[in-house]
Amino acid sequence: MSIPPKVFVAGATGLLGSQIISALLDRGAPVRALVRPGADADKKAALAALRSRGLEVVEGDVTDPAEALAEAVGDAATVISAVQGGPEVIVDGQANLAHAAAKAGACRFIPSDFAIDVTKLEDGDNFMIDWRRRAAAEYAHAGLEVISVLNGAFYEVMVGFMGLIDWDRGTLSHWGDPDQPLDLTSVPDTAAYTAAVALDPKAIGTLRFVGEVLSMRRFHEAVQRGSGRTLELRHLGTADELRAEIERQAARTQNPFDYVALQYQWCMVTGKAKFDALDNDRYPQITPASVIDFVRTAAPPA
Repeated sequence: MSIPPKVFVAGATGLLGSQIISALLDRGAPVRALVRPGADADKKAALAALRSRGLEVVEGDVTDPAEALAEAVGDAATVISAVQGGPEVIVDGQANLAHAAAKAGACRFIPSDFAIDVTKLEDGDNFMIDWRRRAAAEYAHAGLEVISVLNGAFYEVMVGFMGLIDWDRGTLSHWGDPDQPLDLTSVPDTAAYTAAVALDPKAIGTLRFVGEVLSMRRFHEAVQRGSGRTLELRHLGTADELRAEIERQAARTQNPFDYVALQYQWCMVTGKAKFDALDNDRYPQITPASVIDFVRTAAPPA
């Protein structure tokens, strides 16, 4: 078997980035990871096991001068961005990374789009998705083939960051129609699909993958089965009432991160960011985990 082309990963110390690296190494790909010089000891230690499997690590940042960043990319054919942060990272940093990748001779770029369907949303629906569209406009003419991997919402985010579940009070709360289908995928499965895309020379355009498509009602049932707990399903209001709540919070705070979880929920429960078609069948070797199986290991002890 021939060795796959080298892949460069930025955002390597994050939860998704580290798992993308692991999935690439599992498939026999040579991988170089960009690690910020100021990364804390725990994050560097987390990469130690990956280095023992052949990962090459270089220090740098996506905001470094293009010449230095191009040198870091080196002979990688594909560059994957798994960075997170504000517009200075998501917009400016990713555009800088894409242009540096082209300068280094890379031919493909997978941006940090991992989310609901960014192609169907409009400015103002979700400020973090707005940044990703702005970034896409910035690197559109970098001379790279851009391939976006979309996964819907992470299981990990649905059970944690979204604030839907209150384990202490025994509730699972939601806005909008409880029977609206939602696209959901775990971080490890998103990483596996991303690695498959990176090593697939025929992959092009925007590809959409899911672990499960569940309504909020079915998600509630899955969480109960996986956790072994009974949770009250609480309806907080309609999608229009959710939009009004977002606008109220936006008027009260200067920090949009205070209400971004509500923006993601609005995009999902309205169906506006729902995938129209899936690409799971492209990689039948990947069998994504169910919400039930995920919750069995992720739920706190009763």
